[in-house]
Amino acid sequence: MKKGKWFLALVCVLAALVGLGYIALYGVNEAGDGSLNSVDLGLDLAGGVSITYGIVGEEEPSSTDVSDTIVKLQRRLEDYSTEAQVYREGSTRLTVEIPGKSDAGEVLRELGQPGNLYFLREKDSDGNANYTALGVDENGDVVYLMSKDIEELKADGAVVLEGSDIAGASAGSRQNQNGKTEFVVKLTLNAEGTQKFADATKEALALGESIGIYYDGDIISAPHVENVITDGNAIITGSFTVERAENLATIIRIGGLRLQLEELRSNVVGAQLGQDAIQSGLKAAVYGFAVIILFMLIVYLILGLSASLALGFYASLMIILLDGLEITLTLPGIAGIILSIGMAVDANVLVFSRIREEMAGGKNVRDAMTSGYKRALSAILDGNITTMIAAVVLMLLGSGPVKGFAYTLALGIVLSMITALFITRVISVILYNLGFSAEKIYGKSRKMKLLPVVEKRKIAYGISIVLICAGIAGMVMNGTSGKGAMNFSLDFVGGTSTTVAFNENWTLEELDKEILPKIREIAGVSTVQTQTVAGSNEVIFKTITLDAGQRADIGKMLQEDYEVAADSITTESISATISKEMTSSAIRAILIALVLILIYIRIRFKDIRFGISAVICLLHDALIVVTCYVLTRIEVGSTFVAVVLTIIGYSINDTIVTFDRLRENRRNAASRENLEELIDKSVTQTLTRSLFTSITTFIMVLALFIFGVNDIRNFALPLMAGVISGTFSSIFIASPLWRDLRKATSKEKK
Repeated sequence: MKKGKWFLALVCVLAALVGLGYIALYGVNEAGDGSLNSVDLGLDLAGGVSITYGIVGEEEPSSTDVSDTIVKLQRRLEDYSTEAQVYREGSTRLTVEIPGKSDAGEVLRELGQPGNLYFLREKDSDGNANYTALGVDENGDVVYLMSKDIEELKADGAVVLEGSDIAGASAGSRQNQNGKTEFVVKLTLNAEGTQKFADATKEALALGESIGIYYDGDIISAPHVENVITDGNAIITGSFTVERAENLATIIRIGGLRLQLEELRSNVVGAQLGQDAIQSGLKAAVYGFAVIILFMLIVYLILGLSASLALGFYASLMIILLDGLEITLTLPGIAGIILSIGMAVDANVLVFSRIREEMAGGKNVRDAMTSGYKRALSAILDGNITTMIAAVVLMLLGSGPVKGFAYTLALGIVLSMITALFITRVISVILYNLGFSAEKIYGKSRKMKLLPVVEKRKIAYGISIVLICAGIAGMVMNGTSGKGAMNFSLDFVGGTSTTVAFNENWTLEELDKEILPKIREIAGVSTVQTQTVAGSNEVIFKTITLDAGQRADIGKMLQEDYEVAADSITTESISATISKEMTSSAIRAILIALVLILIYIRIRFKDIRFGISAVICLLHDALIVVTCYVLTRIEVGSTFVAVVLTIIGYSINDTIVTFDRLRENRRNAASRENLEELIDKSVTQTLTRSLFTSITTFIMVLALFIFGVNDIRNFALPLMAGVISGTFSSIFIASPLWRDLRKATSKEKK
């Protein structure tokens, strides 16, 4: 292939990069679809719709019923966004916040009236119809007419199931008797509902009747009973399209809430962090990305240029796909992206290090590139697959910010693999064939003195133990002094919501500079979540729980300093936005992910002790992050979950790469050193890669810390601590720990 053709290939690559970059900045149409401005942002970055429901009924509901309703409503809201929030306000109200929405009326129409679902017999005890079919509407749906009021049906015993008997509903498909695919709605009932439905379907089948589904004042479906259903799993069939099946399943889910709710108020609220947070975040991303590219160019020369261009593809594709896949971006999501950027750089560094090793062994540049990609593939795959296992489990079992983090992380892993293994390689080959083939512009690896990690392992263990004990001691001291073991934010423990109707409009930036410092001082808190209400001068301040005196002092300050009327200030207790169920689902997902990672490592490395060592390092790094939160008293909120998950993903990737080199050296017939020398050699060979990957990841987080607003800095600081801890554990703890486990459980001496 002549140089002219290679030059044309380079032009095509650059044109593709420019095209994708243009789409990422400006979109594919006038609406800006596919661009950064079109990406869905969470409540913290863009605001959304806030709806407050009152619980219908004279008696105060039990905490169990409220908790169950919150969980089910949270799952329903995930159809809008994984970052939607539900929390209790006072004793008889629930507030729903959905990011990215600007029309409260539209959301209310789509969401419907929660908790108003019943399953009805076709006829009453006298043989009179409870409902009749009138015909078919323009969508092909059967229209039914109620013959009685729902309360009078309930009095007659015509109601066989209520919404509280429904455990779940989802759209699905199956093969019908003709072998064709038909869309259906799958229902799951709880234990009480299962018995009720078994009795009802037995009676309906004997009479040849249907059972109608009543919701929000209308009969929405009346499926004919074909079998007695005793196992609590039912299927509704009909001439469904996938959209109509999903719509019916959605209605059943929202109507199946334990409590019946009615709308009290709805607002469009502004971002919690404000425009400054977005602008500072973008500035940090640009500066951090620029420093990473400069670092790659200086360290890896022509290979660094290839990687830098590939990272441009990565960034553009990430933005386009975030919008295309409708992934809501929040601070936890940003954490996932940061981690995936680090992994994208890591894959390149692994390959480049291998290429330099091959060149140092005497191969020319072309052969070294071929061999380098081949020999680095195993480590890249193992590191990314273990992280992807965690991401997939969190997507399936997590909720809220955990699921949002998992989506961005999974997307980033896929893109990092594509850009590192294919795009970087293509660009490198093009540049080589254009004449950039001299060995000096690729560099060679230098032989390094073996790092005595095994010999010094007890020092490393000691450092880790001291740091973890410092965190434990800090928790004990904080707890005994009344501060609380950790500084939990209202995301975890709930708090106080203060709504203020000012006499003039305030922006978040103005509030942050003038009013928030006063509230923090009066309340003695470090963080105040703030939201403006669109179309009004109202501002909502959310803090951890305030006592009567603190509430009164804040009210006095607002009245005296800003002439706010006393009746324009309302306060209400609110529950945590991260429920116990959400926390338990995250913990369960992490435990399952760890088990699957252990299984994967056992299969790939033929030694479960590698997996045990890796998991211990994960726990070590998570505890170091906790220590950072304890000692700095940074508030533990939704971003805490994202930080811990990020470090777990980072740590497992870093550790697996070191283990992969150790496995390779053990297989090498020429490498018959004793176990200690083998470990030292493997760690030393991957040391440069570990440090360089850590540096590039640290650069991105440091940029957030330098340029971000206060909330972003509180998010970045423990991330930096985690990156340092993850690097330390992968170099000084993981392999020596495997050695100690091996010595303790085996009679082998090598």
